[in-house]
This record gives sequence, C-alpha cells and structure tokens, in this order.
Amino acid sequence: MQFHPASSNPGNPNVAAFYEEASGSWQYVAWCPDTRKAVIIDPVMDFDPAAGATWTYSADEMLAYVKAEGLDVEWVLDTHPHADHFSSARYIKEQLGGTPQQAIGKLVLKVQDIWSDKYADDSLKGHPEFWDRLFEAGDSFTVGTCNVGVTLSTGHTLASITYKMGDAIFAHDTFMVPDSGTSRCDFPGGSSAEMWDSLQAMLAHPGDTRIFVGHDYRKGGREEACMATVAEHKANNIHVRDGISREEFMAARDERDATLPLPDRMLFALQVNIRGGRLPEPDSHGRAVLRVPLNRFTSKRERSFDADSIQSVAE
Repeated sequence: MQFHPASSNPGNPNVAAFYEEASGSWQYVAWCPDTRKAVIIDPVMDFDPAAGATWTYSADEMLAYVKAEGLDVEWVLDTHPHADHFSSARYIKEQLGGTPQQAIGKLVLKVQDIWSDKYADDSLKGHPEFWDRLFEAGDSFTVGTCNVGVTLSTGHTLASITYKMGDAIFAHDTFMVPDSGTSRCDFPGGSSAEMWDSLQAMLAHPGDTRIFVGHDYRKGGREEACMATVAEHKANNIHVRDGISREEFMAARDERDATLPLPDRMLFALQVNIRGGRLPEPDSHGRAVLRVPLNRFTSKRERSFDADSIQSVAE
C-alpha cells in the first residue's frame, strides 16, 4: 500500500493506493481527513484465467484498511467497465452492509449493448439497475468536506469517466505515469483522438494537481508507481509532454495499439463488469459459467506449433 496524504489545504483527500500485481492495477481508498468519509475507486476481484478461479484478497485488503482507519465508505466507484480485471465493487458493497452507493458512468449502458452482441447474449444489455447511480458528465457529489466532480474522459472506452476529488484526479486508463505515457485506445468504442482531448482536459488543471493512474507495469524493473502531478506530466510524459502535437500523439498511439494483443482477461472480465461486478447467476447445481465469443476478434499473436514447441509445452 502507498499512502499519499492530503495537503494542508481544505477539501483535499488522503489517498491510499493498493496494487494488484497480476493485472498491474491500482485501486484507491480516498478519504476526507476532516470527517473520515471515504470512497473506494476501481476495486479488483482477483482472477486466474487459466483456472477460472476468483477470490477476494485484494478487496479484503482494502476492507481491512477501511476498518483499521475507522473510515465510513459512502461510495464504491468504477471509472469504466474494465477489460483486464474483474471489478469487486459489488462484493465490497455487500461486505459493507449494502450501505455505500455503487456507481459508474451512464454510458456503460452503451457498452452493455456492444458486448451483449459480442457475447451473443441479449440478457447482458439494458440493466441500469446493476448500479445505484449512473453518472453523467458534470455531475458532482460530496464526501465529507471534499467535493467530487465527474468528467467524461473517453478514448480508452466510450464510457470512461474521471473523478476529481479536491486536488486528486483519478484518471483510470488514460494517463499512465510519465515514463509509460498513456493507455491503449483500440478497444470497441476507443479513440486516440478522444483520448488526446481527455488528457489535455486534465493537463489544464493547476500544476500541483495529483493524477492517480489505473495501471502501472513497473517499466524497466522499477517499483510500481501510481501518481504524478500535472506539472510532471507536462515535463516528462513520453506521449503528451509539452511540445508533442495532437497528430504526433495519435500516430504514435495508433501505431503502438496495432501491435498489442487483447488482455488475457478481457473476454472474461467484460461480461462481469457490465453486470456491475456480478458473476453469472449459478444454475440449479450451483455452477456459474462465463461465455467466450469465438472469432469475434482478430488475433495479433503469431504462433508456430511445430513439434519442438508442442513438446516444450507438454513438458
């Protein structure tokens, strides 16, 4: 866990950041120092795609922190329907007695439409009731003495939103830390042009604004990092630092994205996350089963299945 204390200015949150190593994901507990009212942002349900197994270590770690600090969690928030991990928002809400409100951006309903077609499962769409609130751009709410504003931040997905809590921006899969640049834009509904606009909107905030990211992959073997300021991004971000144009960013982002394979959890995760973190309902024998859509995406991986490679796998 990394702790980022609030500045002395009122209305800014303390932020505890929790790293989930398997997917390189950051999860956050942000809380008002004056009242100990809190939000949890982008919590992860642990998942092993090879075994099809889920567990709740990451969520339970945050819940233990909340209990130890005596925090009152009022909201459990997702920034978008994640493609690389399962959301544990529903589990956390239940573990906290159902009291916190669970929320995401309203455009998740369009993502339900897209992915119900991908999965050939119409039961996945048309379900706003999976959340207590669906935010629209410009919405706001308070957590203790901290004001939280909601901004539409498309590019990674069409439903991505950003939460700005005092001087802290929870930027999800838009920015990465400066040495890693930005997040991919090639998922259904993604756009490098829209990503540029989203990034520039965040960079318009004061230089000491803290930007907390959704992922880090420990570039070059360094320790995981979750935060950099607006000023640090303007000076050092490899994709959008000062002097890089919109056209240069889009060309570099699109070229990079064309080489990336789908995340290994994507086809599992989306059908959970567009349900608000719910696993499929078990059948009469207690068996919950996920669907995998075949041949709806083009593989970017080339494999050679010669005798030697088959033997090495068998060994």
